[in-house]
Amino acid sequence: MDNIESAILSTARDAFIENGYINTSMSDIAARVGINRPTLHYYFRTKDKLFQSVFGEIILAVIPKIREIVIQQDKPLEERIGEIVDAYYEVLCNYPSFPLFMIREIQRDVDHLISTIKETHMEETMIQVILSIRKEMKEGHLNELPLHTVFYNFYGLLIIPFATQNLSKKLLLNNHEDFSNMLKEWRQTIVMQMTALLKPKN
Repeated sequence: MDNIESAILSTARDAFIENGYINTSMSDIAARVGINRPTLHYYFRTKDKLFQSVFGEIILAVIPKIREIVIQQDKPLEERIGEIVDAYYEVLCNYPSFPLFMIREIQRDVDHLISTIKETHMEETMIQVILSIRKEMKEGHLNELPLHTVFYNFYGLLIIPFATQNLSKKLLLNNHEDFSNMLKEWRQTIVMQMTALLKPKN
């Protein structure tokens, strides 16, 4: 990847996350990078292609890691949950506005988001994660719960600090360092609550 392509992806990522797909234009991205539209289209023919590259870069940074953690059934549940949180934290600390971006895009056009996920070729990996969880539930290693219950609990706990961080910093915390410390403490809460939800009682 050359310097111009790298600059385009970095700039486009910030623009998409900040403004959403609809409110980000190729002209705006080109202007931010300091190139003209023909040069931008040389690297990325359409806005969809650029969006897929940006979104795919973020997804590829976390989903394969999640799959590798989930399938390690010989590892204690608490440890696996902690590693999954760490994998997401690594991405979300770099892109703290990503949860709000995802919520906006889901509300705006969920079919477009799903088609983008398919274009990243991550759909199969996501299906493997789901099948692995269902297998553990069927074998009695995890509580048998509806997947939406697991999804809502985990992602609700995971993203709420990032989605509300501006409010938290104003009302609940003193500075950025406090937010980082809070995330470390909140990690323990996620692990504890998800373990209580998923670990069989017997």
